[in-house]
Amino acid sequence: MFLYGTQAINELGHLTIGDIDTVDLAKKYGTPLFVYDLELFYKRAKSFIDTFEKASVKAQVCYASKAFSSIAIYQAAAEAGLSIDVVSGGELYTALQAGIPSNRIHFHGNNKSLEELELAFNERIGCIVIDNFREIQLLKELAACKEQKMDVILRVTPGIEAHTHDFITTGQADSKFGFDLNNGQADRAFKELQHDPFLKLQGLHCHIGSQIFDSTAFRLAAIRLIEKISKWHNEEDYEINVLNLGGGFGIRYTEDDEPLEPNIYVEELIQTVSEEIKRHNLSMPEIWIEPGRSLVGEAGTTLYTIGSQKVVPDTRKYLAVDGGMSDNIRPSLYGAKYEAAIANKILQKPAEFYTIAGKLCESGDKLIEHIQLPEAEPNDILAIFCTGAYGYSMASNYNRIPRPAVVFVEEGRHQLAIKRETYEDIVRLDLPLTIGRR
Repeated sequence: MFLYGTQAINELGHLTIGDIDTVDLAKKYGTPLFVYDLELFYKRAKSFIDTFEKASVKAQVCYASKAFSSIAIYQAAAEAGLSIDVVSGGELYTALQAGIPSNRIHFHGNNKSLEELELAFNERIGCIVIDNFREIQLLKELAACKEQKMDVILRVTPGIEAHTHDFITTGQADSKFGFDLNNGQADRAFKELQHDPFLKLQGLHCHIGSQIFDSTAFRLAAIRLIEKISKWHNEEDYEINVLNLGGGFGIRYTEDDEPLEPNIYVEELIQTVSEEIKRHNLSMPEIWIEPGRSLVGEAGTTLYTIGSQKVVPDTRKYLAVDGGMSDNIRPSLYGAKYEAAIANKILQKPAEFYTIAGKLCESGDKLIEHIQLPEAEPNDILAIFCTGAYGYSMASNYNRIPRPAVVFVEEGRHQLAIKRETYEDIVRLDLPLTIGRR
């Protein structure tokens, strides 16, 4: 069994995280339960930040909080020295409630509302990543009305699409995000912003994909962006301050995944940017990156209580747990794969092949299709690994199931970070019928 971060096995043969028995955590907080390994989160953040510092390159490492956002994780990110990337008014509000300095917040999104942009201006956040021409117009009007300056970055699609090891250099033009770098859209956006008295164009941003296991696509994207910057420099005397190369750094979900260490991604990005900047005779910009999954993905483990079983002769054996697609929709949504273990039987030999099914009323509610585990019994605790990204953040109340609790652990200490929803929470916003037939 592959152990992540501080995961270990104690004298009882139980899985521990942060020196705490996961069986005890399940008893105290109930299941399903997201358990976050703070030490692993801090270690990943430090690896990204230290690599820039060792190279003496000015940078910001921004936590892409769509992976998992809450007041506690924002505060942990700030303690780790990270900036915060938000993609909605809700994430922005949560970050502000967490006490994040507003100048360390960057606002993404392809359809920001006027109300969201007003909140960003009122709080004087650090940067808005512009995604389309309508947004340029809204920002111009808002900034002029308020007579307030704002740093902005243009999100562009560089014509590079990355899917793990598969790079399609003519792809990514068909995207809902950003200005196309190759068809004149980016040039037009640049001209609309170049001399604006309030909006300060700091640089360019791109995001080329997720779960990327080598640096080739990142390097190609950097080359494309710097080529465009060089053109604007030569023609318009533009000086870039920020080059944001996004996120998408892969993690290990199963033994088939072979991601690079965070420092390797950063080292190769620094090398490529440095070489291209020198080749085009430009000033070195501040480099921004936006890891999300690679900070919290492997740090999260979900604990479930095992319930019923069903045997389909000559086909499979179903093992049902007390959660499912309501707390992890990724397997149902796009076939995501995970590894798991029975937390209270870690040292027992695998005996049966199971399909891990959730309790939702959908035949596609399967968390793991095929896994070998020790013989499972009701009330055993199943641990599914690497659920820290896009698990809780994509959770729902489908079938009116309350969303799970979230616990942070570190060095023998544990704390509730998000309370478990109750049935009362589920109906809190409901209103009774007032116009029906009587």
